Amino acid sequence: MAKNNTKWPNAGPRLDRLPTSNFHWSVYAMVAFGLLVCWSNAIGGLVLAILKDIGWADNDSTAVFSSLTTAGMFLGALVGGVIGDRLGRRNGYIMFVIFHVVTMVIAAFSPNMTFLIVVRFFMGVALGGLLTILFASWTEYVPSRDRGTWSSRASFIGNWSYPICSLIASFLVGVVAPDMNWRIQFIIPAVNSLIVLIFVWKFFPESPRWLETKGRYDEANVILDEIETKVENQKGIQLEQPEVPTDLVDETPTKIPYSSLFKGDLLKRVILGSMVLIAMNVVQYTLINWLPTMLMAQGIDLEQSVVLNTMSMFGAPIGIFIAMFIIDRFPRKVFGIGLLVIIAVLGVIYSQQTSIVALSIMGFFLIIFVYMYVCFASAVYAPEIWPTAAKLRGAGLVNSVGRISGILSPFAVSALLTSSGVPAVFVLLGATAALTAVVILFLGVESRGASIEELSNVEAK
Repeated sequence: MAKNNTKWPNAGPRLDRLPTSNFHWSVYAMVAFGLLVCWSNAIGGLVLAILKDIGWADNDSTAVFSSLTTAGMFLGALVGGVIGDRLGRRNGYIMFVIFHVVTMVIAAFSPNMTFLIVVRFFMGVALGGLLTILFASWTEYVPSRDRGTWSSRASFIGNWSYPICSLIASFLVGVVAPDMNWRIQFIIPAVNSLIVLIFVWKFFPESPRWLETKGRYDEANVILDEIETKVENQKGIQLEQPEVPTDLVDETPTKIPYSSLFKGDLLKRVILGSMVLIAMNVVQYTLINWLPTMLMAQGIDLEQSVVLNTMSMFGAPIGIFIAMFIIDRFPRKVFGIGLLVIIAVLGVIYSQQTSIVALSIMGFFLIIFVYMYVCFASAVYAPEIWPTAAKLRGAGLVNSVGRISGILSPFAVSALLTSSGVPAVFVLLGATAALTAVVILFLGVESRGASIEELSNVEAK
């Protein structure tokens, strides 16, 4: 293919017409593996349990440790969005991987609990920024026709971090002294993330779409030419020149200030994305953190409640796996609203059950649909609804709002359990799901199959 020397945006049409190739799988591998090994958040509970056992942690320090982790991720999502939009997707990825590795290594050598808590805050900042950059940036590299499928695949791999690090922790308990155990749990993901960094540094391309928003058309064209040459050589085809819509032929770089997120169409998307992620955080983390307690409140003993919770959580990878195959078959609004309605109904039914068999079956299916929604919300819908020039700032902002709900909702759950019991908690979850469904219905952006360039046509007034 002849080199393209255009001085206007054309990355979208050129990338969207590409057949699935080694280019897509290589970038996917770097994103998915990056998500998989950044499990510093997943080991939090495991590390705290060991720290309590060796006398480092008590209930108060555990609460501070957990709260500062969430606070750090809140700040990281905001900062990561700004850095990723200003310095680029590749640079943002590299910066936050390095930051994450450094904080995990320092944490492993912490001399006391106070030092570890402070480091944990900065680890949360690194993780929050990294997750925002990975999920949002990834949407710019894949064709719009199956963007949801690709994003779901990344989410599927990333969510295996929890069971993998749990298995590693279980192994370490039997072979390593407790004081070294928790330190090694930080070193392992640090080493794995360092491997990711090497590959990203050498092979991860900058987003041509982002380069065009900065007016760096020559750099974008060089990357696009290289990608197209590789695809043609691999597939043995000759790619046709894409048709670039006339409304894209504009040499002026796209500038969207942060303030535009609070006006016009972008404000509507902030409200939409925030509600989508609020529902995800409230439902997901209530079930993860409170399900054993709620089961005990329904008359199930501790041992049985732990077993039931474990059985139910097997629905998590299954839910994301199912979403991979069907998410691009339905309009996004239909898919999101449908899942929220199902979750609300199943939750109410689940709260009325008392038998072990019914709780097992209903809990398993409830978690399947919850994690289908988690995949839809965090990996697909919230990252893809933004124009390229403000993608990471928009995604970072709504992720931060979503994390605030994750901080506040446990207090509401605790109060409801104390005053009204388990059914009231599921009424809260159902009401949150229903309100979010209404927001999607009226403010939702239909993004399935839409190019990022189409989604970038917004007004900020």
